[in-house]
This record gives sequence, structure tokens and C-alpha cells, in this order.
Amino acid sequence: MYSNKIDGPRRGRSFDSIHKSYEDKQLNNEMSRSTFHKLDENKDKFVPSKREHAAIIFSLKNEIGGLLKALKLFQENQVNLLHIESRKSKRRNSELEVFVDCDSDQEKLKEIIQLLRKQTHVVTMDLPDASFCVPEDDLTEVPWFPKKISDLDKSANRVLMYGSELDADHPGFKDNVYRKRRKYFADLAMSYKHGEPIPRVEYTEEEIKTWSVVFRELNKLYPTHACKEYLRNLPLLSQHCGYREDNIPQLEDVSRFLRERTGFTIRPVAGYLSPRDFLAGLAFRVFHCTQYVRHSSDPLYTPEPDTCHELLGHVPLLAEPSFAQFSQELGLASLGASDDAVQKLATCYFFTVEFGLCKQEGGLRAYGAGLLSSISELKHALSGRAKTLPFDPKVTCKQECLITTFQDVYFISESFEEAKVRMREFAKTIKRPFSVRYNAYTQSVTVLKDMPSISTVVEELRHELDIVGDALYRLNKHLGV
Repeated sequence: MYSNKIDGPRRGRSFDSIHKSYEDKQLNNEMSRSTFHKLDENKDKFVPSKREHAAIIFSLKNEIGGLLKALKLFQENQVNLLHIESRKSKRRNSELEVFVDCDSDQEKLKEIIQLLRKQTHVVTMDLPDASFCVPEDDLTEVPWFPKKISDLDKSANRVLMYGSELDADHPGFKDNVYRKRRKYFADLAMSYKHGEPIPRVEYTEEEIKTWSVVFRELNKLYPTHACKEYLRNLPLLSQHCGYREDNIPQLEDVSRFLRERTGFTIRPVAGYLSPRDFLAGLAFRVFHCTQYVRHSSDPLYTPEPDTCHELLGHVPLLAEPSFAQFSQELGLASLGASDDAVQKLATCYFFTVEFGLCKQEGGLRAYGAGLLSSISELKHALSGRAKTLPFDPKVTCKQECLITTFQDVYFISESFEEAKVRMREFAKTIKRPFSVRYNAYTQSVTVLKDMPSISTVVEELRHELDIVGDALYRLNKHLGV
């Protein structure tokens, strides 16, 4: 839950892995037996003053022994070969281009370039210099952002609005019993730490009655107003998490269910977070979720998101893989971005995840949580009288977000996938001196700001492609193709 107020490499390469057809048997035997083994042996004999990474592309005629001679230059000059790939030259079909990722001290790298130029044509190179990585000075002005999921402990308690304090126009402002109850929920959230089970709450009879009204009235509209992905997941939540008219689901049960479905987890929060802190949670597939219930005096209205909004509006779609991916990519794009960029991303979030519409079954359906948890606005948005526009992040990010009234305009996506593609393209326009990649195994983000970090990602992707290639081979063999 957030408040809408603000508080690669330089070029792409496509190479095929070196195949033995490019060189004779001597290359395979001698390189495996001599070149790389000797490089390992020389590690103890040669200690460079300062090792640097370099990427070099050179071309050579497709002749026997040419590649072996070139690679021997690296061995003889104690330059460590980290990765080698090849492809046919785009300039001359008769030539072979070779990409070498290596490391050594700067002087050795300069020497190897001079030697290569004598017997090959050096196409391009990325040597260690100011352009090879992002200077640290460029990162000093980058706003802090979490690097691992436990870092969310540092930002989850920076509540901007409500929490245990209520404004004078809040329905529960004059209700001391309700305010005391809100403080109870706020204290639970403020003391929560990553990795702990979410405290279970014994909801009062009045709170369950309020939930019942909201649950019953919304479920009358869902079959004709909610998107098919929502309708597919809601019964699963009833089955596994106790979604019923007479029962308010526990956040811990919901969190476990989501983790198994899409990797998302729930984290309790006391009130509104800034857009930056809320979106940062999405980057780690963490949804900051309130646990309190709106005031009973008006069960169909709330000036703030409550657990009815979160559980009925957001959770069913967070259980949908394509929607979960869309939400996470919004979060990843926000990490380290400027305040202006974060506000644009938050606005796009508002008009998609909160108030988005999509085309289905020959008409419009709602997928935004703000609509799916509001009876009156859900009816209005799909009445045919509301103004709608195609979702375009460049346009959507400039639209004013309205909190206390219906939106002036709703944005329509063809599908979650289309919205995801559009947001990916929009994210590329955000000025940031690096990119980030989420590691699901460690639940952390890797900052991609230099060749070593990028090379690591390339190797990981290569391994994943190998798995896909092996699967296709086995499938074809099984089918007799």
C-alpha cells in the first residue's frame, strides 16, 4: 500500500559457441591439454599488479591453425581467458570473428592488442578505462534502495499516512475503540521483521461483519465485471486460505499460498508507504499489506486501503504468474531511479494494478484492485459512460491520480503481457547509470554496472538456454523427429 505523494552493455552481441568444425582436432586437443592448464599453472608464477577485465573481438580467416595461434598469444602473455565464442564475420563471409572475455593487468592487455593486430584484424575492444564501468562518482547521487529482501526491514516502517493516527475526516476518528484497535494492528506491523511468520489475528465480530458485507456485495459483481484471471484464482483462495463471507483470511496463510503460486509473499504494513518504498517491495516480490479492517459505520467506503481492499482486490491477481511478473518489473524499474521517474512509475502502477481495465470476452473487464474492491467504482468503470484510453505509459504517467473520487479516465490494456511489454519499453527511458537483475535464489538484486557483473548474467542465461536446448532435443528424440 502506497501513498501517491513523492516524499548494458553498450552494444549487444550474438555469438555461437565455438564448434570443433572451426578448427581441426589439434586445436581441441592442444587447447584443452595445454592452453588452459598452463594458464592455471602460471597463476602461482605471475601476479599482475592490477587485474582488469577486457572484451576483445577479432577476425581471422577460416583456416586451420589460425585460431590456435591467436589464442596462444594470450597464454604466452599470461592473460587469463574467461570466455570464448565465435561467429561468422558479418563483414566478410570467409572470415571468423572471435569474442574473447579475459582479464590481466592493463599493460599486458595493451601488449596483447598490439600482438593480435599483427596476425588478426581487431574488430572492436572494451579495454579497462572510464567507459568500461560506471564510475563510483556516478553512483553517489543514486537514492538508496534495498539490495536484498531483508533490507525491506529498513523501509517498511516509514509510514507516511494513517497508521495508528487518523485524520479528522476519517470515519473512525471519533471512535476511541476503533483507534485503539488500529494502534494494535500498527504495532504488529511495526515490529515485524523479514523471515518471521505474520502474526495471526483474532478478528472481532464487528470486523467480520464488515468484511461479510464487502465480500457478499462484490461477489455479486465479479462474474460479469472481473477479468478471467481473477475469477480463476478466487476459488483457489477460498479452498486454501479460507476466503469466506464469515471469515477474514489470515495474512500468513495467504502469503504461503502466493509463495507457492508465483513467489510473492505478504509483509504487514501499518499504513501508507511512499511510492519508492512500496515499489521497492514489489522488486523482491513482496507485497506490503494492511491487516486492519475499515470502520463499520460505512462498510462500502474507506478513505484508505484496508485488508478488504488488499485481500479481495490485489491477492487474487498476485497469484497469477503473468501479473506477478508485471508487478515485479514495475518494482525493479524503480530501484535507484530519480524521484520524478519513481512518480511516473507509481502513476502507471496506479492506473494499471489499481484501476486497470483489459479486453476480454468481447468487452471490458477489470483487473485493477481499486476497482475490484469498490462496488460503486467497479460499476461506474464498466458502465460504458466512463472515459477510457489505451494504456500507454508515456501518456498514463502524466494523468492525475484521484483518491477520494472516481477517476477521470481509465486505461485499457489488451492483456497483462501487452502491458508488461509496454512497461519494459518505458522502463528503458528511465535514466539510471546501471540496470538491475533479480536473483530468485538469493532474493537479492544484482547491480549491473560493469563487464564482470554483466558477464556473470550472460553465463547464467547461457546455462538456462542449454537446459532448454537439451529439453528440445529429448522431446524431438522421444517424438522421433
